[in-house]
Amino acid sequence: MAKEATLQVRMDAELKEQAEALYRDMGTSFAEAVRIFAKQSVQENGMPFVVTANRKNTYGRLSKYANSNLIAEEEGAYGRAMVEKHEKTN
Repeated sequence: MAKEATLQVRMDAELKEQAEALYRDMGTSFAEAVRIFAKQSVQENGMPFVVTANRKNTYGRLSKYANSNLIAEEEGAYGRAMVEKHEKTN
C-alpha cells in the first residue's frame, strides 16, 4: 500500500525519544508502530486495547498522558466526527 499521507503529532520530546528507542529495540520504527496502531484500530473498529475510565478521576486513567491545554479544544471532537461521518454516508 502506498504511503501518500502524512500525520504530524506533537508530544513531549523525552517521550518521543523513549518510544523511538523502544521500537528500535524491537526492530522497527516509531512511525511503523503508529501505522500498525492505525491498521489495528481499523480492524478492531476502535482502540486496539481496552480503555477504561477511573470514575474517581475526572479525566480517567489516560489523564496522565493528556495535554491539559488541549482538553477544552478536543472536547466533543469524537461526537462531531461521528455526526460528520454519518452525514456523509446518508
